[in-house]
Amino acid sequence: MDLNFKGRTALVSGASAGIGAGVARVLAQEGVRIAITARRRDLLEHLSAGIAAAGASAPIIVTGDLTDALDTQRIVAEATAELGPIDIVVNCAGGSRPTPQVAPDADWNEAFALNFTAARWLTQAVLPSMQARQWGRVISISGSMEPRALNAASAAKAALHLWAKGLSCDMAADGITVNTIQPGRINSEQILDKLHPTDESRRAFIARNIPIGYFGEPEDIGHLVAFLASPLARYITGAVIPVDGGMHFFAH
Repeated sequence: MDLNFKGRTALVSGASAGIGAGVARVLAQEGVRIAITARRRDLLEHLSAGIAAAGASAPIIVTGDLTDALDTQRIVAEATAELGPIDIVVNCAGGSRPTPQVAPDADWNEAFALNFTAARWLTQAVLPSMQARQWGRVISISGSMEPRALNAASAAKAALHLWAKGLSCDMAADGITVNTIQPGRINSEQILDKLHPTDESRRAFIARNIPIGYFGEPEDIGHLVAFLASPLARYITGAVIPVDGGMHFFAH
């Protein structure tokens, strides 16, 4: 299927590994000219080299800290200077860790800065040019709405869901769609190193909870991002779409 990406540009955050890297690989293979951003330049360079080796155009690398408002503006400015106006922004930056019942405000502030505010700042920085051109795509990677324990990141992702839904209403008349993807268990640092660090724990979780029988790959998210980012998805906005292999709802 031709996704009609000729001349389109994208900025992908959290692209140093995992879902962000998978999204970048898919968009690049589809012919989108992309900029990738994260804090770890060495991983971004490795990703860029791999994309080029696979026959796609090497992404523009812009390192930075999306939890800093001024740095976020710089990231967008540098990406725009290299690519031109950004058509597609994919918010993949995020992270999670257990939160005790009485946690310091610093832990909560950190979770909201990374999992909600970073996406809001990055999106706000590219929206004016999208509005001027009457076309744009905003896609954010979210998380579970059925937490099994207290986690500040879950609260931040809940804010991301409703922010995106509200923004989708405001932006629809400007030709800009705003959607959210809710991943299940995807083979990434977060899942493999922290949530399910052993083969045994992965097999047990899959047997209990995932009908399709395996964890997904970052590219499984990337393929849906590519469709939602394309002109073909013009009538989809304000959606929260799970990509989870049929994972039982309670398991989220």
